[in-house]
Amino acid sequence: MYQNYIREKLAMPLQATPLHSRQKMTFMDSYISFMAKKPETNYVCKDCGSVSSKWTGKCLACGSWSSIEERAVESHQPSRGLGTAVSAGGRACELSAIATEDTKRLSTGNSELDRTLGGGLAPGSLILLGGDPGIGKSTLVLQTLATLAAAGVSTLYVTGEESAIQVKLRSERLRAAGSSMMLLCETNLKRVIEEAKRLQPEVMVVDSIQTVYREELPGTPGSINQLRECTLELMVYAKTHRCVTLLVGHVTKEGQIAGPRVLEHMVDTVAYFEGDRNHQYRILRTIKNRFGATDEIGVFEMTSHGLEPVENPSRIFLNPLTQSAPGSVVSCTIEGSRAMLFEIQALVNSTNYSVAQRVAAGIDQKRLTIILALLDKFSGINVGASDVFVSVAGGLRVDDPGTDLALALAIASNHLGLRLPPKSIVIGELGLSGEIRSVSQLELRVKEAHRLGFERIVVPAEGRVPNVKGLEVHRMTRLEDAVNWARG
Repeated sequence: MYQNYIREKLAMPLQATPLHSRQKMTFMDSYISFMAKKPETNYVCKDCGSVSSKWTGKCLACGSWSSIEERAVESHQPSRGLGTAVSAGGRACELSAIATEDTKRLSTGNSELDRTLGGGLAPGSLILLGGDPGIGKSTLVLQTLATLAAAGVSTLYVTGEESAIQVKLRSERLRAAGSSMMLLCETNLKRVIEEAKRLQPEVMVVDSIQTVYREELPGTPGSINQLRECTLELMVYAKTHRCVTLLVGHVTKEGQIAGPRVLEHMVDTVAYFEGDRNHQYRILRTIKNRFGATDEIGVFEMTSHGLEPVENPSRIFLNPLTQSAPGSVVSCTIEGSRAMLFEIQALVNSTNYSVAQRVAAGIDQKRLTIILALLDKFSGINVGASDVFVSVAGGLRVDDPGTDLALALAIASNHLGLRLPPKSIVIGELGLSGEIRSVSQLELRVKEAHRLGFERIVVPAEGRVPNVKGLEVHRMTRLEDAVNWARG
């Protein structure tokens, strides 16, 4: 339409057209031809993968600055065969007429990993495993494949970051050097798929997804287009061949999986490793799981022979030497179907700065601010001129509101220099009016506390507490009542 408009406005009859007008017409023809052949481009955020029609300094989807890049629109979209992977010939059918296949899970031999994944590896599932560098992702998948191979399961380990000798040396350290699992050092996805079709493994690991590429697509390995297309190709393979596929992914400095967020929507399960790599304990948490619950966690201990599952996490997060110190309070949280005891530590000290510091590790910073306001409002404990540092011992991160009262008493006891009665545990949620509210699964928390030898427990007044012999129960209604109890 625009080409015809320009021709009508600028073209003149040839016999009445001066030389310079004919030259002008020739230039416009060239310009129109160039615009017709110019490749279409759009603007893509390199952090989240969102697409926009024009450049902006700030991404409107994820809010990151200077992340918009100009990309050429791909004209070639290869067929991926999704119809045969997830549907029956592209035709609709009644749900009741669909025959369910055998979905028996495959145990990894690791109780904590099975718990996190919802009971084991589901056939045909695509799992994305993320975590900071050096936290133990490659160690966990290598140990898992070695255990499965020893049980007679066909496995394939695809590595794009290490050589075969490096993997062999690491397997010797993990006491898995004699494993019969297959190893492939390759980054070309086409060759990876061809080798997987030849070997027909039941479980395959790609370490990492940022290193594989498709040679017919533009961009370097790890770019947005390559990540999206490679993950989609692996998803199709996993569904059509019912092969459990684990993808190891890098994380950004914000702790998110590197690449577009669409990767998390494409896979069946997203699991993150938490914890400091310099700390011996690791926590594996799922934020998405199509084959199980997302509130289960797995606790591992990093040893000289790899990651070992921790059967009783409550004991590793408790230190008998510090539980009686001012500012140390034991509480209990629910992670899936498991009750876990942990220790909250608080330090209140006069500040040397014009603005007091508020530092929280393992607890939301905003929760700390609310607790400090409640203590000032209802208990007369004003720490506005003091630095406040709180931490969950052992590197655990807690988002359970049922631990609000324990955090408040930890700050109050350290500020007042008081020690709570020995073998005490505190459970309760705080409302903005200072009331202590009931928490979920209180009976399970109380039984776990009694099993580990605690003798006193502070709970909300309205909570249902089972009758446990030898356990002294203190029911509290308001925050000031709990602080008075701590004062003795």
